[in-house]
Amino acid sequence: MFTLWTLIESSLLCLNAVCILHEERFLAKFGWGRQAGQQDFGAPTAKNQVLNLIRSIRTVAKIPLIFLNIIAIIFKLLLG
Repeated sequence: MFTLWTLIESSLLCLNAVCILHEERFLAKFGWGRQAGQQDFGAPTAKNQVLNLIRSIRTVAKIPLIFLNIIAIIFKLLLG
């Protein structure tokens, strides 16, 4: 059954996945490393915008995700 909790849990899992991506180990294999995000003059490409989004999410959401994960674990333990 699709509930609000499953929507929140799936978005939490997606945020966790974005936060644990390592640029040198994983993203560089696909050409999405730190050097790929540096752009020349001109309009930013979609690839550069996605890389900036990943870096921004990793910077901003690291600490709140710890607390959200703790809350989700406690909620799962209590209510199943």
